[in-house]
Amino acid sequence: MTARALTFRPSRITEPEPFAAMNITPLIDVLLVLIVTLIMTIPMMTHKVPIDLPQGPGTPEKAGIHRIHLDAAGQLAFDGMPIDAASLRGRLDAIRADPDAQLQFSTDGAARYERFDQTLATIKRAGITRLGFVGNEQFRNFDAAK
Repeated sequence: MTARALTFRPSRITEPEPFAAMNITPLIDVLLVLIVTLIMTIPMMTHKVPIDLPQGPGTPEKAGIHRIHLDAAGQLAFDGMPIDAASLRGRLDAIRADPDAQLQFSTDGAARYERFDQTLATIKRAGITRLGFVGNEQFRNFDAAK
């Protein structure tokens, strides 16, 4: 039997060489994202919603203001007097016929949204265009920590 000598050679560890060219693929990706973002935001910045605003110093007239109130139980009151949904439509038609009349709608915070939505749909079907929501100041800081 002959003995063989085992020789271990150290592996060649070479130092990494610097790249001769810069990798511009990430740069192109970032530029494409910026271009797409720019293309999507430009229409939003130039979009206009036409709103018919009053011109000049005017004094609000109190004569033709009517108020509908929806309480927590879902009952409607028209100018402080209880009213049912069937009678409301007739009153709304009279308001629509008067060009100076305004309708204000206030709701109790505990009222059901479904009832609010039904009442608002009735107002819309009646063709009321001069509608204001009052009493919403109490909900201004609704999401603020208590």
